[in-house]
Amino acid sequence: MVQRGRPQMERYGISESEQGMLDWAWVEGQLSNARNYWISTVTPDGKPHAAPVWGLWHDGAFYFSTDSVSRKAKNLTANPALAMHLESGDDAVMLEGEAGIVTDGDLLDELSRVYNAKYPGYVQDFRNQKDGVVYVLRARKALAWKESDFPNTATRWVFA
Repeated sequence: MVQRGRPQMERYGISESEQGMLDWAWVEGQLSNARNYWISTVTPDGKPHAAPVWGLWHDGAFYFSTDSVSRKAKNLTANPALAMHLESGDDAVMLEGEAGIVTDGDLLDELSRVYNAKYPGYVQDFRNQKDGVVYVLRARKALAWKESDFPNTATRWVFA
């Protein structure tokens, strides 16, 4: 179940009306077409860590890979909380939730095919990568807006 509404942003003049709210299809288009994604994790001692990654929006979830000994992986091992946002502040899309590790071989093969089509010239084999791990983020909350029509387009989704 998905609940669509307005974000809690005091002092920005966000209407209670549903008029102008974004459709989820617009968000998925932004996520699918993005080349770079910013992810934010938390270090074991509570410090924030942000990093750009390549990734995929595929079948309603965000996937990315990193080295198993990277700061990102160490952080997610200690605390799976993950926030992801696109590069644009004008067409803003942000997801929050918890990351999980993808181990299903058939899914890893499918993600490799999609990834290699999205990033031509770079060949990735997620099933057989030596030191890499693939993470999935299934959003629990999403926020999005178009700066050109803010605050009318400010929209929040909460996923059950």
